[in-house]
Amino acid sequence: MQNSFTEENYLKIIHALSGREGLEVSTNALAESTSTRAASVTDMLRKLAEKGLIHYKKYQGVRLTEAGEKVAINVIRKHRLWEVFLVEKLGFGWDEVHDIAEELEHIPSDHLVERLDAFLGHPRFDPHGDPIPDAKGNLTEPDYFILTEAQIGEKVRMMGVLDHAPSFLQHLDRAGITLGCLIEITEINEYDKSASVQINENHTLFISLEVSKNLLVQRR
Repeated sequence: MQNSFTEENYLKIIHALSGREGLEVSTNALAESTSTRAASVTDMLRKLAEKGLIHYKKYQGVRLTEAGEKVAINVIRKHRLWEVFLVEKLGFGWDEVHDIAEELEHIPSDHLVERLDAFLGHPRFDPHGDPIPDAKGNLTEPDYFILTEAQIGEKVRMMGVLDHAPSFLQHLDRAGITLGCLIEITEINEYDKSASVQINENHTLFISLEVSKNLLVQRR
């Protein structure tokens, strides 16, 4: 049975909110994430439960079934592959592709997805540094950490972002902070925790705590 766009989006959001541990997600958390009334969320959860895509009991948390997890991972795979295509083949900026990929991710053709994956050379990460699930649905989360956890003087490589908002990505572009760049924290302001950082060992700038909390990095 084909799932609706809305149903797939709910499954994807439950997957994101449950995290690696597969924790139960509250109705209120879903209502906040979808900007939807709690009553409407409850109605959708009943539909998903009837389809065997989630485990759900009223007033208790919700989590994906194995079938629901498979659907969510497949939608994520399509979304991230389309983002790679839009950036690498059509020249879109990384700040422009999320909303377009949100529409393309619901195309139901598995054959198209596999052809797309092969055409792109089986990429492992999307333009924001997020891992792309493979054809079997395996999703390996890389061992990244946020920049605020790096020590002064430590050199790390920028590998991804937690905030995909166009305004945030455009801010990074203006600052010259891109995927793969080297970042070294040279000073942290005691008052507001803003930091002086050196980019690629030749460009110094100040970044706010909010920016630091949304940069995923990896030790060299």
